[in-house]
Amino acid sequence: VQLQASGGGLVQAGGSLRLSCAAPHRTFTRYTIGWFRQPPGKAREFVASLSKISGRTDYGDSMKGRVSISGGNPPITVYLQMNNLSSEDTAVYYCAAIYGDFGTMASADYWGQGTLVTVSS
Repeated sequence: VQLQASGGGLVQAGGSLRLSCAAPHRTFTRYTIGWFRQPPGKAREFVASLSKISGRTDYGDSMKGRVSISGGNPPITVYLQMNNLSSEDTAVYYCAAIYGDFGTMASADYWGQGTLVTVSS
């Protein structure tokens, strides 16, 4: 099972970017799908999550107020809208899924391949 992350790229500071995560199977409607990121030389950190069961969302402290997570059609697609980006947001962003209804994700059952976001100052 592979989650497909896309939408990364180069953006100027202050700009916006939208990442997409597509899950290939309808069984992911019973999962919480979220995003993590790993800046260069730093540990991976939780960014945001969306429960496909309850619809609840949760956000990590690092990007809270500047990101919004939402679900799209088909129902197993999740988007991460990122605004007012700075160079500190440069990282590899991973989508991930965990079975069940969660808020903050500390781990995941499945991971996507990662998509690089580079913010130029």
